[in-house]
Amino acid sequence: MQLEAMAVKLPAVEGHPNRVAFEGVLTLVNVASDKSPSGARGHRVLLTREAAEKALPSLLGMAVDYRPGWDGHDARCKIGLLTEAVLNGKRLVVRGYLYGRDFPDVAQAIEAHGPQALGMSYEIADAHVENMRAEIWKLTQVTFTGAAILLRDKAAYRETSFRMGN
Repeated sequence: MQLEAMAVKLPAVEGHPNRVAFEGVLTLVNVASDKSPSGARGHRVLLTREAAEKALPSLLGMAVDYRPGWDGHDARCKIGLLTEAVLNGKRLVVRGYLYGRDFPDVAQAIEAHGPQALGMSYEIADAHVENMRAEIWKLTQVTFTGAAILLRDKAAYRETSFRMGN
């Protein structure tokens, strides 16, 4: 097992009304996506472990968003913050906080869906694709710009997950 981690340490504030902890599997590394993500022009993608390791710092402090239908991204609907990113085997695990007091309806909807229904998806910029003609695009460099919470069956990687709580 190989583990790489980065985190922004926020001071603990017991009972903070606007910090709802979450944890999720954002993506898998060295594994081809189950379907084409948005922006990949119909291609499935594979994020290399090396690219993910190098890009871990770019995840910290980025926002988490959602779209009301839980079916994609909406970078203008930011509901939380990423504070930790860990590569644990093939899984890129993220942790952070949702703004529970600011978005109580979203927190309630997440709880109503249950932990098995929701997944995650990354948002990137400055991606380098090894071979644009390949059936599966191999991403060798990325900068993470955020993440989205969505229904697991809408995510490019079906093995992603999302749950509120520590």
